[in-house]
Amino acid sequence: MLSSSLPSLLPFLLFAFVASITPGPTNILVLSNSARYGFKAALPIILGACAGAAGIVLLVGSGLGQTLMNVPGLPAAMRWAGVIWLSYLAWQIFRAPPAAIDPEAGDTSRRLGLFGGASLQLVNPKTWMMALAVVSVFAGNGSERQSQVLYLSLVFFLVSLPCIGVWAILGAGSARLLRSPTAMQRFNRGMALLLLASAWLSLLA
Repeated sequence: MLSSSLPSLLPFLLFAFVASITPGPTNILVLSNSARYGFKAALPIILGACAGAAGIVLLVGSGLGQTLMNVPGLPAAMRWAGVIWLSYLAWQIFRAPPAAIDPEAGDTSRRLGLFGGASLQLVNPKTWMMALAVVSVFAGNGSERQSQVLYLSLVFFLVSLPCIGVWAILGAGSARLLRSPTAMQRFNRGMALLLLASAWLSLLA
């Protein structure tokens, strides 16, 4: 199975890299959470998002996911559910109290977390479209198709981890610039507007 996958491995690695590292709702949320709460706080979101995307690749590869996406009205409902949820998250970030980052102080406010990161992928139609592209372009149609799908989902998971992790590192690095309440408030509002824009622009895709 591995030998038959090697010819398409490099193109798939490039696809997974571009799909994972380019700006989007997940990466913006990782950046925001890392800046506000620290790098470690973003790790559950990263793990959940990567596992969620890889799981959707498996689901689509099994045929069930493609069947779901063909249900009349379901893709549109998923798209609107995702946009509404992301808009709510953007509002929560926008109205966050303008407190400066204090590395010595604990933060007990609610964070997105592992389940939130995975849920973000489940309601994101772009993730489903990505999974459909992965399965149709890279999995093939032979007797080893299911093992190919498992292999591709694992590779996508491993590639997306460091790619999204880069956004967490950027967020943690920016925290040193957010030592005043005014700077923190401006950052929160900037991230909120970016998240809101990425959510609503997805309706045009």
